[in-house]
Amino acid sequence: MSTLRNPETLPDRHLLAEIGNQLEQLRQAVIGDAARLQSASRGDDDTPSLRNFAHYLALRSHDLRPLQALLGQCALSSLGRSEAHVMATLDCLLALIAAVLGRLEPIEPAAPVTFDMGRQLLSANRIRLFGPLPSDRPSHIMVTMPRAVASDPGLAMQLIAAGMDCARINCAHDDAGIWEAMVRNLRAAALAAGRECRILMDLAGPKLRTGPVALADCMRLKGVVMLVSGVPTEAGLLGFPAELIAALAPGDVITLRDRRAKKRELLIEGREPDGRCRALCERAAQIDAQTEFCITLGGQRRQARAAMQMPPVEIRLFEGDSLLLDRAARPGVAAQPDGTPARIGCGEPAVLDQLTAGMAVWIDDGKIGALVERIDAEGALLRITAAGPKGRRLRADQGLNFPDSALRLPALSDKDRRDLDFAIHHADLIGLSFAQSRADLEALRTALAERGAPLLPIIAKIETAAGVGNLPEMLLAMVDRHPFGVMIARGDLMVEIGGERMAELQEEMLWLCEAAHVPVIWATQVLESLTHDGSLSRPELTDAAASARADCVMLNKGPHLLRALSVLVDIHTRMAGHQQKKNPQLRALSLASRLLENGDGPAA
Repeated sequence: MSTLRNPETLPDRHLLAEIGNQLEQLRQAVIGDAARLQSASRGDDDTPSLRNFAHYLALRSHDLRPLQALLGQCALSSLGRSEAHVMATLDCLLALIAAVLGRLEPIEPAAPVTFDMGRQLLSANRIRLFGPLPSDRPSHIMVTMPRAVASDPGLAMQLIAAGMDCARINCAHDDAGIWEAMVRNLRAAALAAGRECRILMDLAGPKLRTGPVALADCMRLKGVVMLVSGVPTEAGLLGFPAELIAALAPGDVITLRDRRAKKRELLIEGREPDGRCRALCERAAQIDAQTEFCITLGGQRRQARAAMQMPPVEIRLFEGDSLLLDRAARPGVAAQPDGTPARIGCGEPAVLDQLTAGMAVWIDDGKIGALVERIDAEGALLRITAAGPKGRRLRADQGLNFPDSALRLPALSDKDRRDLDFAIHHADLIGLSFAQSRADLEALRTALAERGAPLLPIIAKIETAAGVGNLPEMLLAMVDRHPFGVMIARGDLMVEIGGERMAELQEEMLWLCEAAHVPVIWATQVLESLTHDGSLSRPELTDAAASARADCVMLNKGPHLLRALSVLVDIHTRMAGHQQKKNPQLRALSLASRLLENGDGPAA
């Protein structure tokens, strides 16, 4: 049996006794406060996760920093990793101190969750939501589905093969026909791969977005232009009869006179894999549906008009400009020469009556900032306070945030209820957008029960200041009553609470959910530059590595989605041996091992 080489290295007994007294007082306070909290919230309900969460809330109501400093002096746990097993940590500390002091007083058992049980409960809840976790990664990966998945089964197969564990369908876009095709292709791809891929359907929630923008009366051509067969499905494309598109070859020239009677040319450069023709317009042209195009094929000149969808008008805002958030559903327009301000619709006109002068409004994830000047019959008149030195373009369907107002909105809109009728037959998880209170979650639980799906898992999307403030109450309401997870929707949330507080509150939400054994999705703008532009950003790579502390990480769609997914999988595979939640994992460091393998010290 080994003995201490130098008993004097033990901490001072008086210090240990003082720490033990403080810990015992803290323990008794936590037990009493947690019992009252648990009873007030859930009555006689008592489950290990519920009690552990109540213990954690009671523990964190105290300022533990002075006690942590004393514990650190004695090389004892500073309580900084106790989330999943609060009382087990306190009891273990007290038992260790008692053993060193030679005290054998029994401690009344109070730990509902042991160290191993805390990890097991969280793991079981994670698997229930997202399926089995790949053995080489610390987190699941969720991907927001691009519309192309509905028509391209191969893309679904590529995403699953690259490491996607869960697919997110955003009900704010497309329709049931598109969603059904997405689900069909995803299920088939997962079956073929021999893997699970859970499907989350996000209910759109309140439409806190800008309305449509009026269409321009002409289209501007400059640079690369795509020519397609038939009627284009999006702005910026020119549609011609199929036989004309099929006959075009590189080097052919299409001439036109634009609306200003200026002669312009489109030089055919080549053909895309999907059959579209790529043309180059070197000098800017302004065209409309009446513009005549002259195409020479086989020595014969043919006149044709192009089918086209006009682009929206440009509404560019600068600091000091006025903008009317319109109650009416009319298309938005730019400011007029007579001084009439620019206007754009508000998807939820009822929220305008909950605003007052001086309140802040943010548009498009905070890219445009404004203050309310007045509310009248037309809507809310805003004064732009932030738009960058070159101004910002205002587009349709951009997010609106009202951080100074605790908006009172129904948890489920009529659209949400219709979408829920579809989702209960196709989704594995239901996302509740703008979850702000216990009542919001109860409304969704009731709606699910009415549709015969009472235990379909719910993901509460936390994207408002009210949602953050009420998260403890929501967790108390849901723990062990309903399969449940939390999404930290960092884009809207940062606009709501301010970038300065985002990192702090993100950490607090992770800790709260771990204490309740509730899985967390780390969402919004993960590897955003890579996904959209194909460029790697050092801050985003660091953020992606930090996201391994969550149970699931979400990627948004973009042109370089597959590459971003591959990079995220690689980062998480590397982080698996270094980090588990808040706990650094001390696997052998290659930088240290290399030095020892070369001898006793650095090479001369």
